[in-house]
Amino acid sequence: MSDPAPICLRITATPVEVRAALTGLMTRPDLTGDSDFRQRLEIVLAEILNNIAEHAYPAAPGRIGLCLSPGATGMICQVIDYGLPMPGLAAPAGHPPPMTEANLPEGGFGWFLIRSLCAGLTYRHRNGQNDLTLIVPWHQ
Repeated sequence: MSDPAPICLRITATPVEVRAALTGLMTRPDLTGDSDFRQRLEIVLAEILNNIAEHAYPAAPGRIGLCLSPGATGMICQVIDYGLPMPGLAAPAGHPPPMTEANLPEGGFGWFLIRSLCAGLTYRHRNGQNDLTLIVPWHQ
């Protein structure tokens, strides 16, 4: 029996296109993993893809390439875009925002969630290309 083929998509970096791509991806019968895994994968990809749409392409929508390849420990996800690089040419550390009773933040949890749900995250910016690769483990 051969390994499942990678799933590769090209997405326009807009909130509507990102949502449509995620909806289509999560309903694919060839996407491996149980429902818990699929929920974690969807959270991670939604955070990453929406961050790209908002921050990498602030002036006009660009293109995003996404490839998912099943690996021994989890789904290997590679996301490529040609938008602005991440600040400091590094993926954010993913610390949750400070919280007090008087100040409950509405955002700032994206990279905390991504880093909490992933392993082996790497980011490179080279020749105008952002390349983010990570693994969403089969089991949390």
